[in-house]
Amino acid sequence: MEQNEDGGYIVMVPSLSGCVSEGFTRDEALAHIEEAIAGYVEVARETRQTSITSGRGSLLSGEGRHTGFRAA
Repeated sequence: MEQNEDGGYIVMVPSLSGCVSEGFTRDEALAHIEEAIAGYVEVARETRQTSITSGRGSLLSGEGRHTGFRAA
């Protein structure tokens, strides 16, 4: 988890390519990344992917899920 320039937080899941989220608070960012992970897994199941890997063999070729928002 990293703090962004707007004062919010960014969370990434390196083992799930493209799975990134953010929130205004740490708790909000964590809640959003939980939703993003669930969405990522749901897409994997819907597309009948059986494994999620990191790095070059990523599951959805960068089509991860993003939830949350950035302050205006």
